[in-house]
Amino acid sequence: MIDRARELALKVLYDIDTKGAYSHIALDSTLKRARSYPGGFNINERDVGFISELVYGTVSWRLTIDEIIKKYTKIKIKKISPWILNILRMSIYQILFLTKVPKSAAVNEGVNLAKRYGHKASSNFVNAVLRKVKMKDYEEFFAINDEVERIAKTTSMPVWLVEELLKQNPAETVEKICQVSHQKPKLQVRVNRLKTNGELLEKELQKQGVQTQKAHMDDFLVLEGAKNIENLDGFRQGMFTVQDEAGGLIPKILHPMPKEKVLDACSSPGGKTTYMAELMHNQGEIKAWDLHEHRVELVKQVAKRLGITIIDAEVKDATVYDGAYVGYFDKILLDVPCLGFGVLKRKPDIKWKKTQQDKEEIQKIQEAILENCSAYLKDGGEIVYSTCSILKEENEQVIQHFLEKHPEFDIQKIQRKDYDENLFWDKFLDKNGFLQVFQNEETDGFFMAKMKKKKAER
Repeated sequence: MIDRARELALKVLYDIDTKGAYSHIALDSTLKRARSYPGGFNINERDVGFISELVYGTVSWRLTIDEIIKKYTKIKIKKISPWILNILRMSIYQILFLTKVPKSAAVNEGVNLAKRYGHKASSNFVNAVLRKVKMKDYEEFFAINDEVERIAKTTSMPVWLVEELLKQNPAETVEKICQVSHQKPKLQVRVNRLKTNGELLEKELQKQGVQTQKAHMDDFLVLEGAKNIENLDGFRQGMFTVQDEAGGLIPKILHPMPKEKVLDACSSPGGKTTYMAELMHNQGEIKAWDLHEHRVELVKQVAKRLGITIIDAEVKDATVYDGAYVGYFDKILLDVPCLGFGVLKRKPDIKWKKTQQDKEEIQKIQEAILENCSAYLKDGGEIVYSTCSILKEENEQVIQHFLEKHPEFDIQKIQRKDYDENLFWDKFLDKNGFLQVFQNEETDGFFMAKMKKKKAER
């Protein structure tokens, strides 16, 4: 008898591995199909939690797990059937990292899956490998002398990314960043100040069995025990939206005011765009651009649910110059495309999809967006440039290159008053006035820089 939860997790891992699917998209799609399939998989919320754990955990620890597989077979990884390889990965993840799962169950269920998705020799192979896997094999990686190799293998991080981080940070910091990327992210939500406040929302959520905690910012809450967020009355009524407070910090630092004209040049899925509208009391004008129609629709949908009317969302390429907007905006938010290594807790497959060559290409796009959109700012206006990356090439270097070409812009040093006097963010401020939030136990990772355009001399 095949365990249904493990089989669904295997299908997701197979799609990620062979079709290049993103983990969160593949997982959502598989769960929707399973729930709607007549007479098919009967899964409950506990199953969903286990499936999600298997998918994200296996993807996140893939490098370490593959190193362990190499110890017990002479067959090269790329020669192993994708079905069998992902059965091995998923089973080893359970053996090494899920203490509540009996090791014997992980082995037996792996063998059962191999019988269905392989043949007799495959199941024998899976059985032989899994029965040899012991925790001491993982611990052996800590004795590796080469620093890059040791960090890569003990934290399951690409070697090139470890090397890049070590260029910019001490080894202890790099290890911490890599280790934290495996932690389960907290579920944080932003209170829609247009419809309610934190105290009222907490009471409403508690009525529905959801426990809450205060976050570091006034408009944010941490939820515990929340299932199917979209089905909660408060969500449907637009009283809150899901957003990590590090992402919410970016609009806060831009500080858009009522009646101002604001541009969000890379707006989808709309979390930062709608927070700016709330900070503006839904008064003024926000242009929200994105490259693709389906992503623009996401912005429109979230704005409608939250009761926001000042957002004008449209398909537009922020790298293409439009003379109609020169000097038009009071404030501009540039949350530019990036490699995304600050959100590995939520999207662990990013580290296997992105390469060193991607870093160079994305930096060109970032610089083009900043160069282009800076022309749309009024004299005396302000820009916040942000990424969910932790690499200097996408952050400080982009800003430095821009300032060298544009003496009419000055850095506005981010200060405590920009984020509600909250001490939590102080440790992320650097001497240049930038805010580099490395992913930590509390939040995702982000970079922020604020610049002001000087008023023209008369």
